[in-house]
Amino acid sequence: MKKVLFILLAGVFIILACEKKRDVKMWTEKQITFDAKNHDLDDNDNFSPDNLWLVYDIRTDAGIGANPAIEKVNVETGEMVTIYSPPNQADYGPGCGAASYHPTENKVVFIHGLFSCTEENPYIWWRRFGMIIDEAQPEQPIVLDARDIQPPTTPGALRGGTHRHEWSADGQWIGFTYNDALLAQKEAETGEIVNLRTLGVSHNSAKVAVENSDGLENFNGAWFSALIVKVVPNPKPGSDEISRADGDRWLGTHGYKTVDGQRQRARTFLGQVRDAEGNTVKEVYVVDLPERIDEPGTELAYEETDLFIPKDVSWRRLTHTTEWTNPGVDRVTSSPDGALLSFLAKDATNRDQIYLLPTTGGEIRQVTHREKTVEADGGIRWRPGYNMISFVCDNTIWLYSVEENKSVAISPKFDNKPYNLSWSHDGNSLAYNKILQDGDNEYKQIFVLQK
Repeated sequence: MKKVLFILLAGVFIILACEKKRDVKMWTEKQITFDAKNHDLDDNDNFSPDNLWLVYDIRTDAGIGANPAIEKVNVETGEMVTIYSPPNQADYGPGCGAASYHPTENKVVFIHGLFSCTEENPYIWWRRFGMIIDEAQPEQPIVLDARDIQPPTTPGALRGGTHRHEWSADGQWIGFTYNDALLAQKEAETGEIVNLRTLGVSHNSAKVAVENSDGLENFNGAWFSALIVKVVPNPKPGSDEISRADGDRWLGTHGYKTVDGQRQRARTFLGQVRDAEGNTVKEVYVVDLPERIDEPGTELAYEETDLFIPKDVSWRRLTHTTEWTNPGVDRVTSSPDGALLSFLAKDATNRDQIYLLPTTGGEIRQVTHREKTVEADGGIRWRPGYNMISFVCDNTIWLYSVEENKSVAISPKFDNKPYNLSWSHDGNSLAYNKILQDGDNEYKQIFVLQK
């Protein structure tokens, strides 16, 4: 009897151990799209609030300006639906792309080229804006950011193009990168490099009416927008001045806790600085945001413009890798609670690895030590609800656990590299692209790895 009981207990232990192992490692891959076109997730927040749909664009190598549609696919049935198509679409524009779902409502935000695009004046970085489609009223597109290129700029409007729009967790804010149309014109006329990329946010607190709106070059916006980081053409060597800000994401699901215990809304981003010798290096920055952005401060986003950064916006540098053997960082993002920032940087062997840094400052810690580089275009994304980071290395998807300080493969090694990782809201599904051969052509297809 004791021997039988021992065997039964041992069997239970083995089953439990296998279940625990399966929970961590045995994730199942499912191909979602199969048709002969691209399905580009573009490293965005692609899952619908109910986790049943993935939004994407179908751009080719011709880019966003030539892209004719935003679509979505059902992860269970494979049903495909066109959410939006630009009117009078041509190879030069308007174009649309880089779509993200609202976290709690069936709304999608994406890049849209100007309706005034022509072959002589096509889609480009500073000739675009954010468009929102409410799936309950798809026939009524919503222009996110107002545009006014006749100074003085209308408060709450911008003068150029917004890009990579990202909803905040409460859906009240949208972050974006930005390039300026008037500075692009000056750059073309003088040859000076002044049309620098920076960051902005829109808030749904107020609509913006542009007095000289023509609906084409100047137009009204449904949300109030502002730029939030100052950039300069020639940063002082060894200073914290920035010539480019991008790679931005919301910091934490609901911000982060400051050293005095207050909850702070913020975005983290990559700032391009110059080291003491004048070399360009990307570093990790955080920009704190106030509750309101309609009160202008004293700092200009660009020199010699009328684009003031809102009052009480502040940014700070968190890394100083200019002193490292292999300086520079990439792919910054943050833990769901906002306490940690993660980023890629090169180790002593010149391979990209994941590093962690407390948001309020502190010791930088290398947490992956892979024999091959962690792929930047794979994207490093935190699993919602967990202190875990998904990443791609050697054509394999891995999960790094902060608590256990170890990485576990949750996929086999694929023949085709996965990239553009995007988590479902419940943290149980991870979508990504892979490029598959189809006869003489190659197409970006969507796959989902499910727990």
